[in-house]
Amino acid sequence: MLSIRQLFLKHVAQTSESPLLLEVERAEGVYLFGVDGKRYIDLISGVSVSNVGHCHPQVVAAVNEQVSKYMHLMVYGEYIQYPQVLLAQKLASILPNILDNIYFVNSGSEAVEGALKLAKRYTDRSEIVSFINAYHGSTHGALSVMGNEEPKRAFRPLLPDVNHINFNSIPDLKQITTRTACVIVEPVQGEAGVISPVNEYLGLLRERCNQTGALLIFDEIQTGLGRTGRMFAFEKYNVIPDILLLAKAMGGGMPLGAFISSKEIMSSLSVDPPLGHITTFGGHPVSCAAALASLDILIDQQLIEKADEKSQIFINKLSKHKAVKAIRADGLFMAVEIGSFENILKLMKVALMNGIVLDWFLFCNTAFRIAPPLSITKEECNEAADLLLKSLDEII
Repeated sequence: MLSIRQLFLKHVAQTSESPLLLEVERAEGVYLFGVDGKRYIDLISGVSVSNVGHCHPQVVAAVNEQVSKYMHLMVYGEYIQYPQVLLAQKLASILPNILDNIYFVNSGSEAVEGALKLAKRYTDRSEIVSFINAYHGSTHGALSVMGNEEPKRAFRPLLPDVNHINFNSIPDLKQITTRTACVIVEPVQGEAGVISPVNEYLGLLRERCNQTGALLIFDEIQTGLGRTGRMFAFEKYNVIPDILLLAKAMGGGMPLGAFISSKEIMSSLSVDPPLGHITTFGGHPVSCAAALASLDILIDQQLIEKADEKSQIFINKLSKHKAVKAIRADGLFMAVEIGSFENILKLMKVALMNGIVLDWFLFCNTAFRIAPPLSITKEECNEAADLLLKSLDEII
């Protein structure tokens, strides 16, 4: 009889030639547990998904309670479903007044797709401006605004009329014109290796969009829900978008995303034609129940306010190692430069043996990612940092 690992390789479609093949039996808090009982500290949170930790009891309870009432009922937007309504109300209460209308979807890529359609429909323009080394997902529209050619080359032709500019380049803002429907940007670039805005860049970007009538879309799929030490990264930089994108951590471990705007802008999807955007499973009641519980945890346990302090533990310890060239951090979102992709691959392998799960960045092959659950304790931060130092010693 074939093992689970053999069945995985035989029947589950692969995304690379060398999957990690970590077989996880259960997960709790910041830990993953292998079938042999070995414990691993998760320093990537399923790529910024498990912000409140794995299997948080409140999230699990919310899921169980909702499952016992109802699951899927009808295509999103047709029935009044309490988890959707309560989550939308909660999100609106913590967002600026202009961001009061939420369209729930299944994932980050779908949030991007919906937002691009919304911007084109509302402005009646076609040009989209994105950024070099931006990552927005892998569906065709999202891939079109990705800012790196290598992942796109095999899938062209993609969306026409997409223009890429450099992040933090003020002269490039002139390329945003009255032809531009929208500018889509990560307030902190993720897969580029945690690149934060400088010199009031996001404010100048906001001004340029105001001047040209282009809608400003903030992709906070990875930075939202506390990752940067604020509930939303735009709060940190005092710039409000026209459209906000959320996913990843939003569902507390369940699949959920959203694009959020004003009621005026969002209503353009409901006419000429009606059903301008539609999804069967978007805003699934079980996912929304989990999201509501997760949001309550972030707020009630003040996990976001502690992110910078916990981040500093890693920075203080790792910056002293001779292999570390630099550390870029925005809250508990860190890129640690160690010089080469060869070193990254060696470190990931050694760190896994030492009980640490790491990951690289798609468009920055000289740094590894640290983005643990926001629920990680200071003691766990210290333990993880010490294990990273041990692992770095073993590869240098």
